[in-house]
Amino acid sequence: MDLYERLIGCADERYREFQIRLVPNVSPESILGVRTPQLRSIAKDLFNSPEREAFLSALPHRYYEENLIHFFMLARIGDFESCVRAVDGFLPYVDCWPVSDQATPAVFRREHKKLIPHVKRWISSVHVYTARFGLRMLMNEYLGEDFSPEYPELAASKEGEDYYLKMMIAWYFATALAKRYDEVVPYFEQRRLEEWIHRKAIQKALESCRVSDEHKAYLRTLK
Repeated sequence: MDLYERLIGCADERYREFQIRLVPNVSPESILGVRTPQLRSIAKDLFNSPEREAFLSALPHRYYEENLIHFFMLARIGDFESCVRAVDGFLPYVDCWPVSDQATPAVFRREHKKLIPHVKRWISSVHVYTARFGLRMLMNEYLGEDFSPEYPELAASKEGEDYYLKMMIAWYFATALAKRYDEVVPYFEQRRLEEWIHRKAIQKALESCRVSDEHKAYLRTLK
């Protein structure tokens, strides 16, 4: 059974309709309606098959699900430099937020010092979903013990009018309020963020169970 036949065999029309609404900037004709656990299973099988390199080099893909499979496969690459090269080769073809947000290569989590120059490079990209991917890496990997005050500055200084880019910046700061409150609350006190991002980040922080009631009360005064 080839990949397309397997995807069609897993397709769910109701889920397809949901995905079409979720990703309005992607052509409905490119969405088959396959759920994430099935895509991960397909990616695992394809990664371990002789067809792996042929699939990874066959860009651009036709279907939304193929892009998700592609990133799930890249997340399995164990060599850091090889993984970065593969991610760099794929990011220009990413055209929506679910593909940008789904996968985090495991090797990246083990190589934070090597990764950060690439994160900075991705964030600086003019391609929306490359920049969004870099911001998500910054959020996922560098709000813990490897945090540096320069990192929220990277997010705050990223310019762009795209909704999905600005939403990622807001998501970064909402998460930072949960994990690094003392370091990032000055961005809100000094209103250093674009107004829409400022308000959206506070909104998301107020909705989070990881932000304390005390901090939420103060954040409401900053809206």
